[in-house]
Amino acid sequence: MSEFHRSEPSLSLFDPRPILLIVGIFMAILGASMLAPALVDLALGNPTGPIFLGSAAVSIGIGLGLWTSARGVGTGLAARQAILMTALTWTLLAALGALPFYWSGITPNYTDAFFESMSGITTTGATVLEGLDDMPAGILFWRSILQWLGGLGFVVMAVAVFPMLQIGGMQLFKVEAFDTAEKILPRAAQISGSMTMIYVGLTALCAMSYSLAGMGVADAVMHSMTTVATGGFSSRDASIGDFQSAEVELTAIVFMILGSLPFIHYVQLVRGRTQPLLADSQVRVFLFLVLLLTIVLWLYQDAAGLNPGLSGLRHACFNLISIMTGTGYASTDYESWGQFSTMLMFFVMFIGGCAGSTSCGIKIFRFQILFQELRQQINRLAYPHGMFIKRFNNKPVEDTVSAAVMSFFFLYLLSFVVLAALLSMNGLDTLTAFSGAASALSNVGPGLGEQIGPMTTYQLLDPTSKWLLAGGMLLGRLELFTILVIFLPAFWRT
Repeated sequence: MSEFHRSEPSLSLFDPRPILLIVGIFMAILGASMLAPALVDLALGNPTGPIFLGSAAVSIGIGLGLWTSARGVGTGLAARQAILMTALTWTLLAALGALPFYWSGITPNYTDAFFESMSGITTTGATVLEGLDDMPAGILFWRSILQWLGGLGFVVMAVAVFPMLQIGGMQLFKVEAFDTAEKILPRAAQISGSMTMIYVGLTALCAMSYSLAGMGVADAVMHSMTTVATGGFSSRDASIGDFQSAEVELTAIVFMILGSLPFIHYVQLVRGRTQPLLADSQVRVFLFLVLLLTIVLWLYQDAAGLNPGLSGLRHACFNLISIMTGTGYASTDYESWGQFSTMLMFFVMFIGGCAGSTSCGIKIFRFQILFQELRQQINRLAYPHGMFIKRFNNKPVEDTVSAAVMSFFFLYLLSFVVLAALLSMNGLDTLTAFSGAASALSNVGPGLGEQIGPMTTYQLLDPTSKWLLAGGMLLGRLELFTILVIFLPAFWRT
């Protein structure tokens, strides 16, 4: 973790060496991670084992080369450097993570390999791969590792980086003692280390729970990594539905929810502080929405005679939570439930979980800030001379936070419309284009329609659409601003 500080613009802000140093470290870590699936495939005698070794050598070699070239420089990063470092890291890791898919021949071209890798590292869960049931174990394991690393990386960024950069109102969650530049590095390293241990612990607990629910060891490990990361990659073509197990689905529900809660609260729980989690309004709103929307979907199915009784509750709860949290698992084809269910699933794609979690989407706290802003404006119309204060978690919300959240909503809507329009211009039908854009920006995975629905893959899309969607995944995962600001000329002015 690097130290972030604010300073006046100068040429030193874009000294590339600190950026190259950090990007190189992440590349080397990614390469080292490739050794795990390499060992799996070598042990099983799969031909993809040497492919992973070669990919690891390339990634580690480039990473160490960048680190060596920049070694000895300070690791302090200004805000603009931090933005550029974040965008470069995610893009280059996706590019290198695609090598095993491409060189092994699992994907017919690099476009598909990059799409799969970007979907993994951003924890989107959209896939172009078919025939997962018969694929080498190392490839399946690598997909899970990509999502697991992406989920962990985003949690760390959401706590230590985004609040400092004031991304989309995330300054609300600035950790105490991060306010002064001198204290950022030790506190960030300490908190990131604690969250990593929590992340590993939740993954292990999830794997054991899946195993107890009836999954084999390999499936349990891989699904635990993608469940806690709310990523949704499965080792089965039919996703979680392949297991036809209420116990497996219940386990997934529990850990998808746990992955969607703020990880900083887990650190506090370990230290004996339960009050912050219980008092966090975004947690309460998130759980309330999950309960309310599940009941609505269940009652609709029951009234329509689709899935009556407890079976309907099970399918409604699992699939709604999966889509709302951005996990993207499927236990059944919820598009067959009728237009209301399809419409509801489309809208919950945008919601997401809590800030500081592995989940994606707009995030609950932004809807809360939007509601506070609307309420304040209505009250001012009714009582022109009244004093009304916006609050979040019983603390006043500054106008700068509201402005950042409003800007985020505008950019999110604009990005969605532009991406959907580009996909439509590329020949996709309206439902596929709109649901694909929503799924990519919200990092959900499955879309709607015959081409990208919950029971299909993205394989049939043309290369241009796949690159557009991969760009949408990156844009959504890095909270829009981190990518879009790079294209502003003012960003590069010194």
